[in-house]
Amino acid sequence: MDKRKIAIPLVLLLAGVTVWKLSGNGDFRYAGTVEATEVDLSARVASVVAQYEVKEGDLVSAGQPMVRLGCEDIRLAASAAEADFARAEKVYKSGAMPFEGFDHLRVRRDDTALRSSWCVVKAPLAGTVLDVYHEAGEWVTPGVKLLTLGDLSTVWAVFYAPQTSLAKISLGMEVRGTLPEVPGKIFLGKVTHISSEAEFTPKNVQTRKERTRLVYALKVTFDNAEGTLKPGMTLEAKLPD
Repeated sequence: MDKRKIAIPLVLLLAGVTVWKLSGNGDFRYAGTVEATEVDLSARVASVVAQYEVKEGDLVSAGQPMVRLGCEDIRLAASAAEADFARAEKVYKSGAMPFEGFDHLRVRRDDTALRSSWCVVKAPLAGTVLDVYHEAGEWVTPGVKLLTLGDLSTVWAVFYAPQTSLAKISLGMEVRGTLPEVPGKIFLGKVTHISSEAEFTPKNVQTRKERTRLVYALKVTFDNAEGTLKPGMTLEAKLPD
């Protein structure tokens, strides 16, 4: 018997089983990718990375130092500007220096002090260190990403529902999400945004037939206090038919 004639029906059979698992017995579940608020932190001055105070996966609080840059030249300039201003202040108060000269030194002191403060990169919010892009000793310039920080306490996923289901979905409606990797665990979420316009199903949907359907995007926000949900995970949810 020709083995190729057997292989084709077998592939079709396996494909049919996969579809049945997703939508058989009325248990169809929509899939969405977990996303979170992410902040890229970049260098604001040109310098060598002195050290990272954190590593990937660390939890940090707002204002916590995360990266220290060398900034030897900037700190020297800031120290000299501070000393010059201190001397000028005494001379100005004695009436021996015009205001313009005194004010120029004040601005120079403030400018170098501000640049010096940029040498310590602090967390703008509480979150988790997702990515670290450099090592100590590397030279970085303004705009170069140092790390990415994510707030994983609250995450969301976007699901695409057909128009026939839209009338049964409302803002604030509770949605129960599940992870295939964690059977039995329920993640409670709420619908926080419903798209006002229909769109074609995104191209990453596998079948051509599904991609040609008009659907509405639903943003569902989930509490993630335990930190189980991570950006990029596929979350499944059952929505009204």
